Amino acid sequence: MNIHQLSVTYLPEQDRILARINTTAGEEIRLWLTRRLILGLWPLLSKAMTGHLLRLEAAGSSLDAADGQMKKMLTDFRKEEFLQHADFETPYQDKEQKLPLGEEPLMVTDVDAVPLPGGRLRLSFNENLGARPEPADAKPPLQRRFQMEMEPRLMQGLQHLLDQALAQSGWREPLLPAAALDDATLPDGASRPARPRYLN
Repeated sequence: MNIHQLSVTYLPEQDRILARINTTAGEEIRLWLTRRLILGLWPLLSKAMTGHLLRLEAAGSSLDAADGQMKKMLTDFRKEEFLQHADFETPYQDKEQKLPLGEEPLMVTDVDAVPLPGGRLRLSFNENLGARPEPADAKPPLQRRFQMEMEPRLMQGLQHLLDQALAQSGWREPLLPAAALDDATLPDGASRPARPRYLN
């Protein structure tokens, strides 16, 4: 499968990220990414990307003695270099596409990642919605999955698009504890609601 374009969009009414992948063969794969899934996927993508970028740097010099801050500076530099040459301006092609997984996006419940030679990464997106009560004569539910191999530039592009969607989602914002909501945060003249009561 040759990937032509990626689209990553946060949809507030769903509180999910919709990832769409179209191919040079005119197919489109649609994936729902939840906050829980992104919490596991983001570190994995970051680690794979950082490892690849450091291998590129190490090709010309030894990084064994470099400290963590130096390695971070080198990877940040390589990422900026990529972003200067990447095409994020061309609109995603919304034309009629073949949908091999169906019109309903695959609800990604887990992702398997396998590093490949040359810095590539194989990602398998799986939908495992668990057992549902079905009639005895019903066919077993169809397990949907999608697999793609990403070269480092595509991985960096996906990471950048996910980063933008995460900024829109607010998922990175920490939850405020109830004690942090003091009277200063209430509108003028408003009083604090009564403390909720829980019985049994």
